[in-house]
Amino acid sequence: MAPNDPINWMLSDAIETLARAERLHQQFLNLQPLAGTREPCWEPPTDVLETDREIFILIALPGVDPNEVEAVIENGTLVVSGRRTLPAELREARILRLELPQGRFERRIRLPSGSYTITRFAAHGCIGLRLAKSI
Repeated sequence: MAPNDPINWMLSDAIETLARAERLHQQFLNLQPLAGTREPCWEPPTDVLETDREIFILIALPGVDPNEVEAVIENGTLVVSGRRTLPAELREARILRLELPQGRFERRIRLPSGSYTITRFAAHGCIGLRLAKSI
């Protein structure tokens, strides 16, 4: 095909558009392989608030059971991870729109120095973590 051929130009443009969409998708979801795996993960939106007695973390994870979320402190960083999947009864459904991220997620939150006790709860489509400060 000649360089000025419209078919060549359209194909080249389509490939570049797909590549740009993939870059934006990965940037938006911050998809990165987890340490030791090749599986990508995404970062859920998170609020972090602190009082004199605790650090309160609210993570947007609708449909995720708090007991299925791992929360560990590694070298002063809280690592929250798990998996968000469609409910079993919807896995065979035809997808009309799917905007909420699915699959493996991980969020790392640097903590102020100290010792903490972690408790989990669910509230309004979010997973809540209370990190009680040890005195």
